[in-house]
Amino acid sequence: MQFQNNLDFAKQLDANDPLKEFRSRFYIPNINGEDCIYFTGNSLGLQPKTTQDYVINELEDWANFGVEGHFHARQPWFNYHEQFPSLLSGILGAQPEEIIVMNQLTVNLHLLMVSFYAPTPKRYKIICEAKAFPSDQYALESQVKFHGFDPETAIIEVAPRSGEHTIRTSDILDAIQTHGDEIALVIFGGINYYSGQVFDMEKITSAAHAAGAYCGFDLAHAAGNIELQLHDWKVDFACWCSYKYLNSGPGGVAGAFIHQKHANNTAMPRFAGWWGYEKSTRFQMKKGFKPIATAEGWQLSNVPVLSMAAHKAALDIFQDAGMDKLIIKGQQLSNYIIFILDDINQKLNEPVIDIITPRNEKEKGCQISFCVNKKGKELFEALKQHGVLADWREPNVIRIAPVPLYNRFEDIYRFGEIVLSILTHQL
Repeated sequence: MQFQNNLDFAKQLDANDPLKEFRSRFYIPNINGEDCIYFTGNSLGLQPKTTQDYVINELEDWANFGVEGHFHARQPWFNYHEQFPSLLSGILGAQPEEIIVMNQLTVNLHLLMVSFYAPTPKRYKIICEAKAFPSDQYALESQVKFHGFDPETAIIEVAPRSGEHTIRTSDILDAIQTHGDEIALVIFGGINYYSGQVFDMEKITSAAHAAGAYCGFDLAHAAGNIELQLHDWKVDFACWCSYKYLNSGPGGVAGAFIHQKHANNTAMPRFAGWWGYEKSTRFQMKKGFKPIATAEGWQLSNVPVLSMAAHKAALDIFQDAGMDKLIIKGQQLSNYIIFILDDINQKLNEPVIDIITPRNEKEKGCQISFCVNKKGKELFEALKQHGVLADWREPNVIRIAPVPLYNRFEDIYRFGEIVLSILTHQL
């Protein structure tokens, strides 16, 4: 597509957008008396207008039924969680039996590492990305220490080469091959939170398996954003949150994927809880854990219905929109951002903005991260004053994520106008 940096062109793209009606299903925050340009869906997605009704329904059923709501609520709480695997299957590229909605992301990561990080004196190393999200770093460090190893030697971080912002796939594969039979686990973010780089999960998984290691991914920035084919890629496990691109509310319930070959294996080691127990005999309250032979076997406790109600409201919108269409529009939006930022550099006659997210569509999703080579923090703070909600990461990176469910091409054009005006007249 040949982009143009003018309002008529942006409005025409919006007029032809098959997803244009979905913006009206969300509340848009207000700044200075007008809808803001909301580009932080990579941190917290916007609230669907139906969320309140979904949650209130459960509150009403709690009021009307008390404990009987487990079986007599409009959506009985006893098996409330069972509706989510089919809703998430197309988003994750997974079989329903491989998916479970539960807990929070880092809790799920720890629970999954109980199953997939079983180090031995020889095979104990973990390979991950340098500057992974802090929660992941801390989880890996604490797991390594728990097993009696030193994180300095047990955790191998793959970093961008000098002068580069993203990690080459070849360097990841080389690290896996180099450490070979010392590796117990390979774990990456599906998308690096800082640069917005999408990792080649299929190649990384294949290389990990060739080395005899398990492979998992933190999909916090990937779920609901990019194409995922977890089952076909033979990923061993994954976890994600629901409050970013999945729009399920601050601190919303998270999820986990366990590949079918492991989920069906009831002998797989895990930490056990009552709600993961075989359903037919769960209420006999017997000793001796018998796990459900699906991803449900990793559950610990009964479900957080109020949080799940918000999750259901959001996922119903995904069902209506279709993940394929969302992926296509997400790429178009981020491509347009890149075009606009490049055009700003041309108009300024100097490279003030340095885009660090890969331009290749296979290596990016909605998020575009860019360095500002002069007064970056001042630009970021001025953006909010002009009605733009973006995200700042030290030392000089601004992250923006136009989300296909509620962002428009006009948002991107107006963002470019605002950035150019600030850089030209205010800084």
